[in-house]
Amino acid sequence: MEYSKIISVTGLGGLYELVASKADGAVVRSLEDNSTKFVASRVHNVSHLESIEVFTVKDNTNLADLFEAMKSNEEKIPDVKADGKELKTYFEKVYPDLDFDRVYASDMKKMIKWYNIL
Repeated sequence: MEYSKIISVTGLGGLYELVASKADGAVVRSLEDNSTKFVASRVHNVSHLESIEVFTVKDNTNLADLFEAMKSNEEKIPDVKADGKELKTYFEKVYPDLDFDRVYASDMKKMIKWYNIL
């Protein structure tokens, strides 16, 4: 998958495909329901998925690398509504280098939600 066209938009849940960008914002398409909308740059910040990093005990890693580890691992992915302990147990098996002092349960839930969308 080409992560360079996939973005996260502050204030909006889920992931979006960047359709077009303008000086005052961007046109995005939701990966969940295919709806298209304009997001103004003065209201929302846009982050490309390939530029998002996750804290690890060594050097930070790209979120895309973590998704690849999730894909190649045979562990059952927990439900987004799972408790923090279950999420931590899963990520300890899938990507043991995560810095669990700085990667919170809410971050892990978002990673699982985004992985499921993709």
